[in-house]
Amino acid sequence: MRICRLLGAFAALCIPPIAFASGNPDRGAQAFRACAGCHSLVGGDHRTGLSLAAVYGRRAGTAEGFHRYSDALRKSTAVWNEQTLDWLRDPVAFIPGNALAYQGLPDATMRSDLVAYLRAVSEGKAAALKTPALPDLKTVEAGQRVKAIGHCGDTYRVTLGNGARYPFWEFNLRFKTDSSAHGPRKGEPVIVGAGMGGDRAQVVFAAPEEISVFIRNECP
Repeated sequence: MRICRLLGAFAALCIPPIAFASGNPDRGAQAFRACAGCHSLVGGDHRTGLSLAAVYGRRAGTAEGFHRYSDALRKSTAVWNEQTLDWLRDPVAFIPGNALAYQGLPDATMRSDLVAYLRAVSEGKAAALKTPALPDLKTVEAGQRVKAIGHCGDTYRVTLGNGARYPFWEFNLRFKTDSSAHGPRKGEPVIVGAGMGGDRAQVVFAAPEEISVFIRNECP
């Protein structure tokens, strides 16, 4: 068994040598690292992009539970295989109007290896590369739990579970939702930093209807 040494946050992944004439799945596992920022190989674990578990042999635009397909993908009759997955060379040209924000993978060998790996994973012949786990917003400490948000003029004032209170210029505070299993509990939003020296942040709610009722118009 060959050992592929994967860099960064990815642990070592052992993959038996599999002979697909069109590509090398061992090398394809390493190529997948470039995809792992947006895609998981766990069934139903949709992120920025859909889960690529069992993608080989599936019709385009039909992954269960993924709701962000473009109309072009939904209407496509393509079935993902060695030939159609080569769309990674130029996604826009292959299915015009699709929403994949990716410029393409020009290296033919790398594309072939990546497709071979996706096929091997789909057929249960190779281990799925573990992608970084998403943070569990249900288990954060009191200093990340939002107890109140007041708005006055151009300023939000956010009170946290540990009693701390922080002002934010309204343009620097974002409101988001996460309804997944990793998201916050209902009625218990969480604040997450967004860089820029601490003057930007995002408050994550369990559902959109919570946002407007949580924020109160009040001035100190």
